[in-house]
Amino acid sequence: MRARPPSFIASILVCLSLAQASAQTPPPPMPVLATHEGDFMMRDFKFADGESLPQLRLHYTTLGKPHRDARGHVDNAVLILHGTGGDGHQFLRAQYAGVLFVSGGLLDPAKYFIILPDDIGHGKSSKPSDGLHAKFPHYAYADMVAAEYALVTKGLHVDRLRLVTGTSMGCMHSFMWGENYPDAMDALMPLACLPVQIAGRNRMWRKMVIDAVEKDPAWNGGEYKSEPEAGLRNAEDILLIAGSAPLPMQKNYPTRDAADKYVEDTVARGMASEDANDMLYQVASSRDYDPSAKLGAIKAPVMWINSADDFINPPELGIAEAKVKEIPHARFVLIPASLETHGHGTHTWAAIWQSYLAEILNETAR
Repeated sequence: MRARPPSFIASILVCLSLAQASAQTPPPPMPVLATHEGDFMMRDFKFADGESLPQLRLHYTTLGKPHRDARGHVDNAVLILHGTGGDGHQFLRAQYAGVLFVSGGLLDPAKYFIILPDDIGHGKSSKPSDGLHAKFPHYAYADMVAAEYALVTKGLHVDRLRLVTGTSMGCMHSFMWGENYPDAMDALMPLACLPVQIAGRNRMWRKMVIDAVEKDPAWNGGEYKSEPEAGLRNAEDILLIAGSAPLPMQKNYPTRDAADKYVEDTVARGMASEDANDMLYQVASSRDYDPSAKLGAIKAPVMWINSADDFINPPELGIAEAKVKEIPHARFVLIPASLETHGHGTHTWAAIWQSYLAEILNETAR
């Protein structure tokens, strides 16, 4: 595909998409899905900064079964990568699975072998809250992508992927997959990110989240006796704004009291399940991200989707329109803001962008 002008996503934390879920059109009914869960264990895992773990656990969920062609190669595997603070289960929600994983859907498990990893530091994979706390290795995106690749190739024995797609952090990982393993996939579909170093306002709100927790006296260098609630509350406040969508929020919370209650309820939900060390590691892991210099190395066709009401990746920066020209076979689409979009969390509402998924699958059909 040639680059074309715009034709008008767990979230940075999973609460970013959840924060919007009650504000717009209800999702379709949740399908009954036959899933398989497992753990891929990697011994003596070496991190890019020299740290290591005697054993790293990467949890995963799969749907469907791998199909092998006449030469014995899997030809139907789809890797779907989650956002910061999320896990593979976020794609089993109705707004995603109820659109794509149904009979006859674009990613019908009767046709595709779908792989949903929990990244390092997330879900049921190895993470600080397992016991090491602030002594857990300080993983970054390069480590997470390396572990994903090991799961796919060594754990599940898939040597080529039909599609690599991801939301938010998973979007960024998708670009890294395209650069680091250019022959490993037929197509890429990143949703809700930019392929440049995280700087400007995007870095500022992340630093605010980190500072809010670390400057709470209860944090105690990561060895807290109870969660640093004041810091976590400030962090959740920032995350709510980062995941916000102004049009539906104004419509659905038109009074001061309604807006205040929404904030109170949303922040309380986030704090109820959050671990401070896990959050800090998750947000800080983006520090090594900058695929901008190697975009020309991506061989697979790319369908890149952002939304116009994304606080984290604001379209007025003009970065996407410039960078898409550096990718050999890429198209960038900017979804216009509306009452049906969900800010950054638009990435997980598949009905909004599934026509573009159909397009990239058709264009790269074998």
